[in-house]
Amino acid sequence: MEHHHKPGLRVRLRITAARRRAWLSAGLRSTCRKPPRRDPSDSVHKVARREIGGGHRRPPRPAAPSSSSFSCPEKFRNFQLQEEYDTYDDEVHFLVQLPFLWTRTKIIEIVAAKDVIFALAQSGLCAAFNRTTNKRICYLNISPDEVIRSLFYNKNNESLITVSVYESDRFSSLKCRTTPIEYIRRGQLNDGFPLFETESLKYPGFVEFDDVNGKVLTFSAQDSTYKVFDLKNYNFLYSICDKNIQEIKISPGIMLVIYQKTNCHVPLTILSIEDGTPLKTFSQLLHRNRKVDFIEQFNEKLLVKQDKENLQIIDVRNSDLIEVNKTEFMTPSAFIFLYENNLFLTFCNRTVAAWNFRGELVTSFEDHELWHPNCNTNNIYITADQDLIISYCKVSKQATDCADSEAGEVSSMGSINMSNIFTGKCVAKISPSDPTLTIASRKRGDKSRSTIHSTVSEALEDITALFYDEDRNEIYTGNSKGLVHVWSN
Repeated sequence: MEHHHKPGLRVRLRITAARRRAWLSAGLRSTCRKPPRRDPSDSVHKVARREIGGGHRRPPRPAAPSSSSFSCPEKFRNFQLQEEYDTYDDEVHFLVQLPFLWTRTKIIEIVAAKDVIFALAQSGLCAAFNRTTNKRICYLNISPDEVIRSLFYNKNNESLITVSVYESDRFSSLKCRTTPIEYIRRGQLNDGFPLFETESLKYPGFVEFDDVNGKVLTFSAQDSTYKVFDLKNYNFLYSICDKNIQEIKISPGIMLVIYQKTNCHVPLTILSIEDGTPLKTFSQLLHRNRKVDFIEQFNEKLLVKQDKENLQIIDVRNSDLIEVNKTEFMTPSAFIFLYENNLFLTFCNRTVAAWNFRGELVTSFEDHELWHPNCNTNNIYITADQDLIISYCKVSKQATDCADSEAGEVSSMGSINMSNIFTGKCVAKISPSDPTLTIASRKRGDKSRSTIHSTVSEALEDITALFYDEDRNEIYTGNSKGLVHVWSN
């Protein structure tokens, strides 16, 4: 059976040569991986209709509880630890020349596509595993001095894009390479080819992959030029050159261009993502002496938040304004926009909340305290229907007290929680306090199974990356020891 990859959560992946940016660093945000079912040019039409007058507005899709099977607890019933893959072994020393690549470090990113699991370690070493044979296929570092910074699965052509830096240029610029999954499965890494070779991607330059619109955005700091490429075939589409641009944010069908802030306002322009045509130009008033926490665009809604000020939600078509009191809406460390359900998630102090664009809190999540204070798209997952969030969480106090009384010490283990986005209820959990959670039994003579050295409790310690394969109904986790574990029923 062929498995079709569903991006699920991450549609924007912006990488700089110096470091991977946090979601909201300098106002940056990540958005939902799931491409919208509607035509993404709908946003362009909305703005265009406003500019020429008239036009019917379709009511927003109601945020009703989903009937998706992904919300069903039975989907995750009897999950067990099935496999364990090790990113590191003695073979590493023969493939790479940089000593820090030999050092065992935590897994920071997991991507799965076409029965291949990719695990990227913080050191920059990336390994590929075959989920059918449960063997390591290869390392993706094709050059001895290559440090891989991030991965992106391009479902348009079923290939993996690696974004790397190299010692040969002092790790100063990004290099992109695409390799078909089928070639990786055969270990034919040299049959891939480089991308965007004409671009100078030295820091603070970047490359950003946008799965919703099927575009790639690059920025060359050398000449202050943004370029847009087609993600399907990597053809160049158009460029934007303006030294006054502070930031560009991408939404379905459109781009929001944010210019340098003046004393009391910031100039903004909305462009068509397809050809860069300006759709609307306007200015947003700001408080003179307050720093801007973020400016975000979601279809026709503009979200503006300044330090110690209320959140403003502005309709760019008619300038209607909704304010959310600063005591109710704290500046989050991260956003996820849920395009299917017209909602957005905020992450703040290990808590998750869902809001609508009327400024109303829709969902507060129960029993979903995130383990890591700085959550990112690599250690949570949202299903394709955007009805379920899967995260590595702290164990509830009751379970912790029970575990502590048995172990005599504070638990270092977390749980993998699956919560309904509409109700906030925890529908399933992979927990160290579950007495039925075990290592899956093996059939005699089955040589396709990997050797599991970790206990279930050890596999739930310090999980640093998480990915859910919806087609196989399997959860993949990576930990601080460079190990990858497979959980399924």
